[in-house]
Amino acid sequence: MTETAICIDDGSDAMLRIRIIAAAALVSVLLPAAAQDQPNAAPPKPYKVVAITPPKPLGDPAFDDLRKQLVDISERKDRAALSRLVVTLGFFWDRENGNGADRHKSGIDNLAAALGLDNADGSGWDMLATIAGDPTTSLSPNHKKTMCSPADPGYDREALDQLIDDSDTDPIDWGYPVSPNVEVRAAGDDAAPVVDRLGLYFVRIMPDAVTASPSYIHIAMPSGKTGYVAIDAIAPMGNDQICYVPVKSGWKIGGYVGGGDPQ
Repeated sequence: MTETAICIDDGSDAMLRIRIIAAAALVSVLLPAAAQDQPNAAPPKPYKVVAITPPKPLGDPAFDDLRKQLVDISERKDRAALSRLVVTLGFFWDRENGNGADRHKSGIDNLAAALGLDNADGSGWDMLATIAGDPTTSLSPNHKKTMCSPADPGYDREALDQLIDDSDTDPIDWGYPVSPNVEVRAAGDDAAPVVDRLGLYFVRIMPDAVTASPSYIHIAMPSGKTGYVAIDAIAPMGNDQICYVPVKSGWKIGGYVGGGDPQ
């Protein structure tokens, strides 16, 4: 999925835009399941509501200035300028199997590997701009004084774990609305009637999530009833994050959390 424009905004619009790419990533994971014919799949059962608290902007002018610089740099694909905004030493790359950063390489080289800045299609630079467009941050649980963005929502972790166990599902089967009152339609079509609206809580992504319309995703509501919502209105947990550390001049990129292929 391609982002055509990135705007720096401290409101909900910026938080929605960042999650469009996350939603596309979710769909890419679900495509194999969507391609299968599942006529005997059991209908979803009602489930307990696990509420979320939307993430909030950091609200630091120096941080907002850095984000603006990053968006401008990404548009120009200016690696030299980007390197001045990345720590030289101590860059971390948190992945499932540990720290993916190469301690023999500079911070910018590790960031380039994490984002895929050398990809011929420019997707790495697009990802940089998209992440920089989100004002929300959360404190890193593994690195002191480090803020990571975009932030996941607040929620009761034990309650979500219990929900996943009770429903015999996986974490990837769940997402959350990027804003309140998301419309749920009877079919994956703009003309389909609205049958419900989502609150700020986790919703189950159905195995046949990808419908004939690429703009909608199939979900189950806490009532057990199903419907279709705009694909950019639901975000998965575990988005890739850029992490920032405080320096005398304000902030610098100090690490990355998520995918990519180590070089």
